[in-house]
Amino acid sequence: MISRRDFLQASMAASAIVGASGFGNWARLAAQQALTQDQLLQFDSFGNVTLIHLTDLHAQLTPIWFREPEVNIGVGENRGQVPHVTGADFRQLYGIEDGSPSHYALTYDDFSALGRTYGRMGGVDRIATVVNAIRADRPEAILLDGGDTWHGSYGCFHTQGQDVVNVMNTLRPDAMTLHWEFTLGTDRLLELVGGLPFPVLGQNIFDAEWQEPSEDFPPYTFFERGGAKIAVIGQAFPYMPIANPGWMFPEFSFGIRDENMQAMVDEVRAEGAELVVVLSHNGFDVDKKMASRVTGIDVILSGHTHDALPEPLLVGETIIVASGSNGKFVSRVDLDVQNGRMMGFRHKLIPIFSDVITPDPEVAAVIEAERAPFKDTLEEVVGQTDSLLFRRGNFNGTWDDLICDALLSERDAEIALSPGVRWGPSLLPGDPITREDIWNVTSMTYGKAYRTEMTGDFLKVVLEDVGDNIFNPDPYYQQGGDMVRVGGLGYTIDIDKPQGERISDMTLISTGEAIDPARSYVVAGWASVNEGTEGPEIWDVVEAHVRKLGTVTVAPNTSVKVLGA
Repeated sequence: MISRRDFLQASMAASAIVGASGFGNWARLAAQQALTQDQLLQFDSFGNVTLIHLTDLHAQLTPIWFREPEVNIGVGENRGQVPHVTGADFRQLYGIEDGSPSHYALTYDDFSALGRTYGRMGGVDRIATVVNAIRADRPEAILLDGGDTWHGSYGCFHTQGQDVVNVMNTLRPDAMTLHWEFTLGTDRLLELVGGLPFPVLGQNIFDAEWQEPSEDFPPYTFFERGGAKIAVIGQAFPYMPIANPGWMFPEFSFGIRDENMQAMVDEVRAEGAELVVVLSHNGFDVDKKMASRVTGIDVILSGHTHDALPEPLLVGETIIVASGSNGKFVSRVDLDVQNGRMMGFRHKLIPIFSDVITPDPEVAAVIEAERAPFKDTLEEVVGQTDSLLFRRGNFNGTWDDLICDALLSERDAEIALSPGVRWGPSLLPGDPITREDIWNVTSMTYGKAYRTEMTGDFLKVVLEDVGDNIFNPDPYYQQGGDMVRVGGLGYTIDIDKPQGERISDMTLISTGEAIDPARSYVVAGWASVNEGTEGPEIWDVVEAHVRKLGTVTVAPNTSVKVLGA
């Protein structure tokens, strides 16, 4: 008798053979003019339940460039495993042809040239067209938003999330979970959540004082679709007070809470759930570990780490779906739910090529109306770039190099530190740099650019702490984004060493001298989690620097030497 895991593996193999899993024929189309909306949306409907997944929009309402990471190192059991495979290795793994649309959408190399060929991606009006097409085929489809939605743009900052809420409501989501949304502050967050026509879920969001599940965020919700009872359990970002300022949301505590997740799965099963879906903002490696520890989860819709995978990953009897970020992709998952069990599935990662997909006119009008009050400010050109500006990568990105240069120059510092956040669109060489572009990579509610002194010993402690946060072999101890970006400072990191021993050869670039543990250095940075941080806003610092430069050219960054990768 075939086991359920073997049956699901056979389902994955069959889906790949018929082209209903992954990215289908669009991966093999060689030219932009050969790519059509019908081909992007083609899907052989399957089973009786459909899920639509969108995550990590980061308030990007209009089409953008977004380069995938060149360096994405896995450690421990995840070394060399997806999503820690990039570039040509990724294309070989998934059978992606060089120069194809999927080469451009899913990997980093030749990004500028392919970007000029295939155009920008995303745009909520294009996403609306995709969602509406899926609903036309499957009217009972469930649309789930994985969070990091109300954060990351000029408009979102100045409306405290309202512009994104208004636009996203046009898509009619069925549920969502949260991460950066908490940095709006408790009062504003609860005001927005209270006005939504759908639930915001988080089984791991607890009342900090009483250590009981928060009444503001239900752990799960039920849907009756396709003749099946479906439970969706929310998993908010578990490390909020570590990665973000806890003083902005002191009423809540978080954590992974595997035991409570297991209790919630058991509870919804006892209430008749035939399909259990976790809407997660854990990050992919954390979701893999959770799937190995919590039984009874059929599907995890993964967010936070911005991974876009053409195929779900099977862990035990749980499939994990990764749908990218910034509006580049939407996932469709069709499931066959019979006799209280998920018996099979088909999946497609749908790329949102903005020049191919027709914008939904009603949603486009809402986006235009929300942007109208800021249009002139957003579109003001402050400079131009001769370099490809991007953020993703474990150690550096050219946007962050530019931000560090701005901090060194404008704040008269010896060393600059910039947070290793993953959000922020790219710019191609020759593009103008507008005020909106700068805000897209700096916008947050705690963006003060501080100037302080740190000893060499303290700088090493900072790098060691962040290094362990990224490269601890246990995913449950990986509690944030990528490595802190540095300006004016060079170092060597051995990712296989234990905490406290990874960082060596720290050097002050301006003099070539080794960092003295006892000496104090003038350090500028931003996004401090400390309350009361003083300084100008980082977007003003970067704009002033770009205006002085006129044309931005970012030299290759060789300040970090990586061992053990």
